[in-house]
Amino acid sequence: MYQDKMVLCASSAYEHKFFLNEDFNSLPESIKEELKIMCVLYTEDVGGILTLEFDEEGNLMFNVTSKEGDLLFDEIGSVLKIKEIRQNKEELLESLEMYYRVFYLGEDVDIEDK
Repeated sequence: MYQDKMVLCASSAYEHKFFLNEDFNSLPESIKEELKIMCVLYTEDVGGILTLEFDEEGNLMFNVTSKEGDLLFDEIGSVLKIKEIRQNKEELLESLEMYYRVFYLGEDVDIEDK
């Protein structure tokens, strides 16, 4: 059904904006708010642009970019912050992956396996 990557959300330190793909408007408000807080805090702390996107298998990927010559972007801090987010938000991230696999990729998921 979906090919390549699908953006879930993005946050930009340059434009001070957060974007949530309208295809995910059916997510609960609390999840959307948690994504917004997580992404905006990341870009405020590290800089650059953070994009959360699903790959073709339904894995949630963190894609980080920065403008060329951006001396304020913290590349080392970026890696550490993503590691911290993956640890602290593990349940949320796994739930989003399952949601995507079921509703967008059409996979059957046996809840008892989890």
